[in-house]
Amino acid sequence: MKKKFTIRDIAVEAGVSPATVSLVLNGRGEISTETRTRVLEAVAQLEYVPRLSKSVVETVETLRFLKIAKHGHTVNRDHSVFISDYIDGMSAEASKRKYKLEVVSFEGQPISIIAESLAGAPVSGVIALGTELSEQDIRLIQANGLPTVFIDTFYDVVDANFVDMNNEDAVYKVLSRFRDSGFGRIGFIASYVETTNFKLRRDAFFKNMTRLGLKTRDNDVLSIESTYDGAYNDMIELLRSGIDLAPCYFCTNDVIAYGVIRALREFKIRIPQDVSIIGFDNLPQSSTMEPSLTTIEVSKRKIGNLAVAVLDDIIKSSDRQPPVKVLVGAELIARSSDAPPVDPSMKAKARSKNTTPIIQA
Repeated sequence: MKKKFTIRDIAVEAGVSPATVSLVLNGRGEISTETRTRVLEAVAQLEYVPRLSKSVVETVETLRFLKIAKHGHTVNRDHSVFISDYIDGMSAEASKRKYKLEVVSFEGQPISIIAESLAGAPVSGVIALGTELSEQDIRLIQANGLPTVFIDTFYDVVDANFVDMNNEDAVYKVLSRFRDSGFGRIGFIASYVETTNFKLRRDAFFKNMTRLGLKTRDNDVLSIESTYDGAYNDMIELLRSGIDLAPCYFCTNDVIAYGVIRALREFKIRIPQDVSIIGFDNLPQSSTMEPSLTTIEVSKRKIGNLAVAVLDDIIKSSDRQPPVKVLVGAELIARSSDAPPVDPSMKAKARSKNTTPIIQA
């Protein structure tokens, strides 16, 4: 009877460790060409047959993640943590589904160049960071013909696959917290930077204010830049103009909230005694700053997991699939930057000690 050789036998024959043999047979690891060749020659010489009659060397399919910073106002170092969370989620799910994940970054390059880079690319599918992408950009990238999923953006009427956060659900949680705390006048700090999620949060603000029976004041909706320095500078200008501040604000994201809080402090406006602030993203600094920031948490790892799962289903399907659009729910993380309204008489005493913009409940 012919002897059945094992991975250990191949390792002895090739002069490598069993672990190295396993990596070569599974197409993984950074193995030198010389070592890989020795292992494969040993496999051939010993006529090794893997268990379950799998092919001698499995081909590991590759998924490509496109990290796209079109203008850099939101995809930048301030948000590097949540990009890392997306990648962690994708990497874990890709490994579980026997894919290799590669990350390719594009900063300030035309979308047409990014789309062209996918032509003939040796990948099975693509996940694209859609934070700063327009509807036209989405169509251009998916025209490559590869199975593609877009994350961190969402378009209702575009025939493409999306995995994003549920912005309407998240904003509802923010406004409900303010209302339940006793605020009747609620402000919103939006951004004039064009991203789909910013627009969705703005739309959700107005929709949920109506849903909750709250009145929106035009002067309480501010629009500022989305980077930390930009948000700070724009808010300083608004404060210098003598803006009539609302008693609480929902900020489009945490970075904007950081800039706004810095500006308010320079005008001796206390958080949350004078103005309550709630952000969006739950970046690490939000829990360590003073006061710690109440904010919205959406699992970026879950979005990464789901993007790979959706892509895998598309790749393995023998039939054309309808677009898949997944929204991940949010959780409000309560901290110290918001509190119930202070009695007006107490505010009057505080204002008498400092020259600050008027704050009305």
